[in-house]
Amino acid sequence: MNQESSNRSRRKFFHRSFALALTSALGAPLLKGEEEARHHVNYEGNNEDIKITRLETFKVKPRFLFLKVHTDQGIIGLGEPITEGRADTCAEAVQEISRYLVGKDPRKIMHHWQAIYRHSFYRGGPILTSALSGVEQALWDIKGQALGVPVYELLGGPTRERIRVYAHARTPEAIREAKSEGYTAFKTGVHNSRQSGIIASPAFIEEATEAFAELRSAVGEDGDIGIDFHGAISPQNAGLLIKALEPYQPYFIEEPVNCQNVDVMAELARKTHIPIATGERIFTKWGFREILEKDAASILQPDLCHAGGIFEGRLIAGMAEAYYAGLAPHNPLGPISLACGLQLAASIPNFLCQEQVTLGEGYLKEPFVVEDGHVPLPVKPGLGIELDEDALADKLGHDWRNPETYLESDGSVVDW
Repeated sequence: MNQESSNRSRRKFFHRSFALALTSALGAPLLKGEEEARHHVNYEGNNEDIKITRLETFKVKPRFLFLKVHTDQGIIGLGEPITEGRADTCAEAVQEISRYLVGKDPRKIMHHWQAIYRHSFYRGGPILTSALSGVEQALWDIKGQALGVPVYELLGGPTRERIRVYAHARTPEAIREAKSEGYTAFKTGVHNSRQSGIIASPAFIEEATEAFAELRSAVGEDGDIGIDFHGAISPQNAGLLIKALEPYQPYFIEEPVNCQNVDVMAELARKTHIPIATGERIFTKWGFREILEKDAASILQPDLCHAGGIFEGRLIAGMAEAYYAGLAPHNPLGPISLACGLQLAASIPNFLCQEQVTLGEGYLKEPFVVEDGHVPLPVKPGLGIELDEDALADKLGHDWRNPETYLESDGSVVDW
């Protein structure tokens, strides 16, 4: 045998050995060939197809939009495709997406994400990306159920055993009540923030600082409390207020200025040791790139109902990790949104804390439970939740609108 023939024989031997090992590991019959081995890589141990049959949206009080993605195999995926105050618009966007999705296999999640996002030509924006986010969440729910595993298992497995969550509280009484329910982390807003104006008076800065100091005292030294400027504070006022708040060591300062004002946010971040957080109004990995490159924030807060869904959140978390930044997913929405955030939080190494406003009481058959400031790691397949249809019956429908806010001194429009 010449050298060339010998090399071919060795290549054939190793190729065949690898194929045999692969088919054996997958449980496929031996000696059937590499192509048939791939054919046996399937869901639920068979070649049964799953097809999307329809997408169903319904508004749920106080301001939520829930989505059910139905399949011909009886698996239903849940999502929250909502932009606050634009529920009807988002619902229509979902129906437009359904023209693409119906009849397709829901398990090709990344392919569908790319098609929905890129074929629209006018990419991104709060409405289209929110609609896409809710659809993507539901597809992960379907895939997890089909495989019998939580979504975080499909993202690489858990990185933690429980997930810290924080509660909203604007008064010492609310903090004490939340502490009695097991919370150890909180978030508040700036006292009377909408009336700060372009240049705040010394009295405004003093009153806002004193209000936060009172909340910090209620939380205690062993707890955490962040403060949300909501992008409604002018850059000069933000600088003054951050400096005044530093002695009370906020957990983070959220959206100190409008989130599109990245350069100013970066300048404020350089002037303080308090972590700057932002992200609820930033969409997709592309939106977060500039924030990371300019060191404008060390805590990213993608909203999985707005930013592109669960896997887009995972990509953003990976980008943040490369910049030594943490993730605190934004969520002022419903229990489906929370379930998605928990799946992401379970799978990433740089998770900080998860926002929530409802643990699912009155919405879910099994609401989440807070124990010592944390929610236990979900264990059920998919998103791990089931809607309580009976409890939802009296919560269907709403006409929630964003608040209209004005400066008391002259009636001019101010940011909400």
